[in-house]
Amino acid sequence: MRNFSSSKLQVNSKFAYYKLLLSDNYYYELVVVNYSNDYDVKCQLDTCKTYPVITDSERGEMFCGGCGLVLVQNISDVSHENTGFTQEEYMKETRTGPATSLTMHDKGLSTVIGIDKDSTGKALSSKTKYEFNRLRTWDQRSKSRKTATLSKAFTLLHGMKTKLGVPDNVVESAAYIYRKAVSARLTRGRTMASLVSAALYAACRENNIPRTLDDVASAGNIERRILSRDLRTIIKKLGLSLKQYDTTSFISKISNNMNFKEKTKRDAFDILKRCEDKRITAGKHPVAQAAASLYIACILNGEKISQKKFSVESGVSDVTIRNRAILIKKTLNILGNEYEL
Repeated sequence: MRNFSSSKLQVNSKFAYYKLLLSDNYYYELVVVNYSNDYDVKCQLDTCKTYPVITDSERGEMFCGGCGLVLVQNISDVSHENTGFTQEEYMKETRTGPATSLTMHDKGLSTVIGIDKDSTGKALSSKTKYEFNRLRTWDQRSKSRKTATLSKAFTLLHGMKTKLGVPDNVVESAAYIYRKAVSARLTRGRTMASLVSAALYAACRENNIPRTLDDVASAGNIERRILSRDLRTIIKKLGLSLKQYDTTSFISKISNNMNFKEKTKRDAFDILKRCEDKRITAGKHPVAQAAASLYIACILNGEKISQKKFSVESGVSDVTIRNRAILIKKTLNILGNEYEL
């Protein structure tokens, strides 16, 4: 059997290119494909198909059990991470930092100068504390203007997240849209609050989280017309394609805020479904359509709620709700003539 050796020419994560020296003047080229995951790793030689792939966690390599060819280098360590129940245990046991996030100005990758204690846990002297306080001050001052602006913008974004009660994935999407707007130089002539609010509303639309323009404008302390203007600019310049809200999500939102019975909510869903079958919802405001369906469902179930309360809760005028309710009543032939809307 002929002995051969291998010489590695290039390795990039899960892609490797090798030449196997079979003799003095003959090379056998082997390309290891880009594997989609670690379970697909295997040697491409026909003689090695029956041999297992061995993982060396110490070296971070995966190699063929037959010929010894290294298939993957620098694999990620997926072992259990050590944590602690106190700050001291956490600083001592953990080997990694928090997960990266677009909602932080540095994506969570910057280094933070510690306070009061050294790496061994011993308290610092007063002179050393003063020196490190000065280092922290200059570290903060040395940050670029763009970094400081992003930090203020994402602080505002987290505040709006608390006011609106949106999930973390929506905030991540909003931070991504805002970063794209900054890269496209859309900040000129526009306030930070309006751009952050527009990005958050666009993220809510993308993830079908029912929040109206009035809700977002109120949370960002800006005018609705300014929010609408900057939203149109972001959609046009960044090429966003925002889908329409699902009207049923507004029924759930309004009914939960007004503590309606579950049967009332189900009847409102049924009325809205019948309206969609009759195709009278096209071109209509989704919040107004949801409020009108819920208003009729309240009448059917004996819950006496005024149109004014619906108007305050939904952010749609009582005239619009009444007009939508009259249209639903005539089209679906419900409530009868004894009910005057």
